[in-house]
This record gives sequence, C-alpha cells and structure tokens, in this order.
Amino acid sequence: MTSYLLRAMRSDDWDEVAALIFHSTNAWYQANGKPPIFQGETSAARLFCEVYEALDPGCCVLAVCEASGQIAGSCFYHPRSTHMSLGIMNVHPQHFGKGIARNLLAFIIDQSEMQQKPLRLVSSAMNLDSFSLYNRAGFVPRAMFQDMILQVPEEGIQQGTKPAGLDRVRPATLADLEAIVALEAELHKIARPDDHRFFLENKQGIWQVAVIDAADGNGIDGFLASVCHPGSNMLGPGVMRTEEDAAALVYFELNRQRGRMPVWLVPVEASLLVQYCYGWGAKNCELHVSQVRGQWTPTEGVIMPTFMPETS
Repeated sequence: MTSYLLRAMRSDDWDEVAALIFHSTNAWYQANGKPPIFQGETSAARLFCEVYEALDPGCCVLAVCEASGQIAGSCFYHPRSTHMSLGIMNVHPQHFGKGIARNLLAFIIDQSEMQQKPLRLVSSAMNLDSFSLYNRAGFVPRAMFQDMILQVPEEGIQQGTKPAGLDRVRPATLADLEAIVALEAELHKIARPDDHRFFLENKQGIWQVAVIDAADGNGIDGFLASVCHPGSNMLGPGVMRTEEDAAALVYFELNRQRGRMPVWLVPVEASLLVQYCYGWGAKNCELHVSQVRGQWTPTEGVIMPTFMPETS
C-alpha cells in the first residue's frame, strides 16, 4: 500500500501546491460536466499560498507520497481568536480514494480541538463526496448560499434596479477597521481583525473594500471586500445589517469590476438581494453550504462568505 507523510508546507513547495490546486479543482469540475474553474497558467493558483502564508504562516498541511515524494494532497487552515476555519483542500487525481482527504481533515480537527475552538468551513453542496466527508466528521450544515456570477459590462450595470442607500456607500480606509471588526462581531459572531487589516492595507494591489455608512451617521451598516486576480475574482467577505444594505454594497463593488466576471455568495433566504442580483443580469453557477463542527451561534443580518480566506 502507498503510504503518505503529513508535514507542513514549505516555501519551496508553493509551485507544486499551486499546480495541485489548479489541476485537482479543474479535474473535479470537468468530471462533473462543468467548465474548469482555473484558466491560463498554474501559477495563478499560487495566490492561495501567497495570501494564506502572509496571514497564517505554517498553516498548510501536506500529504506527501513517501515512495515518489509527490505532494498528493494539501489543506490550509486559519486559526482565529473565536474559531478555526478549514480552507481549500485538494487531492491529486492520481491519489483519489487513498484516504488522503480524511487524514488531512483529521489533522486539522486535532488542531481545533487542541485549541478548543469550533471548526468552520464553506463547501460545495454539489460535491457530495466532500459534503459526506465533513458531515461524517461531525460538521453540521448551518447556512446555504447560491453562487452568483455576472459578466459586468465595460460601461457598468445598465439593467435592473439601483438599490437604495448607494449615496452612503464609499471605499473603505484603515480608519474603518474598528467599525468593520465590531460589526462582524455583532452580526457574524466571529473576530478576525488581521484579515480585515490585510484587505484594507492591500499590499498586493488586488483587494478592495467598501462600507455603507449608517443612515443616522453613527458607524457603518455593512462592509464588502473583493479580490481581483487571475486565481480568484470574488466579492466577499461581507456583513450587512439588511438586504438593502447588501444590495447597495454588491452593486457598488460590481461596478468597480467593470469588464470582469466576479462570483459572490448570497444567502438563499435573502430573497430581496437575490432578486436585485437577477435584475442586474446575474446567474447561479453553484451552491455552497456553511458547516460548523462545535459551538455555533446563529448569525444576524446578511452574511456573504468567500474562499479567501475562508470563514463560514
């Protein structure tokens, strides 16, 4: 039987891990009759290594084939003060069915239990093997999201309804960090100030953050980040008090993505927000489910998760 060694990712592994993420993700989608997620060169997927190592150094576990030295699997994880998030997990197609994903997951569950923190993730609801892996390990589905996608016209959104509150939306600055962290703690019940500082500082030149000021002038009623890179073009994470606040922020960010085709995750129960998105020309491309292993507190408002960094 082939044996695998679990070890932490090193910087000299990045190219191989990027290729693993690129090819294994595309292989699953193509095997299920869908177009590949990643286009172009495999180096685009280095973004995951770059961002995650900047935020959480040493928090990627690899499964390495002892016979060949090939990286057969990888999984990132993100310790935070309130929880731990399980990030993108990939297994090389040549090593499917060898229990690699189960072993990687067990390693990260051990980390969360040692730190006495709940473990959270967002996974595809269309990949039943993945869903079953997490469900068997004790993860409980807590929220469902529909992935929406839109080719934003070069001239900006020209159809549908403009949401109320656009006059209160503006680009965020570092001065908004405290308010963003406080709002997420209030509505999403989690804390990750370093993530938001990372977005706002934007040292990589690929992040944008917008906020919607409160109508009474006291603080903010929502925020929405986005990333624009060949390896990921998404809106999120975002937290908003109301669906109208969410619609204003999504509309604003989409118009900053002119000529591009971003993806964003909308809670399925946010029917007003969903209808706004349809009106602008958005379509559904997938479903994702938020799952938590351990303590979970019901959220308030509108929560829009993303995959970089993951937090359900």
